Amino acid sequence: MSDIKRVVLDVLKPHHPGIVELSQRLSVLPGISGVNITIVEVDQDTETVKITIEGNAIIFDEVETAITEAGAVIHSVDSVSAGKRLVEEVETLQDR
Repeated sequence: MSDIKRVVLDVLKPHHPGIVELSQRLSVLPGISGVNITIVEVDQDTETVKITIEGNAIIFDEVETAITEAGAVIHSVDSVSAGKRLVEEVETLQDR
């Protein structure tokens, strides 16, 4: 099986921990070299965030555990890149 290089997640999280702390928790996991978290929507008790994780060998189970331990829930896995290298996504007319 090949290594996961990038994963994009749609996550529902409580306001605490904040996105800075959550990104720091994820960034120290084995195989991860970078984390980007963007707030998509804010409700009274929760935030919907988009999390993009890149690395040489992301261990998805560890990512899922860290997110769950932060009190968050993965709504969906929106994108996964695996293999020897990252393949850049091509923008389509529909994306514009």
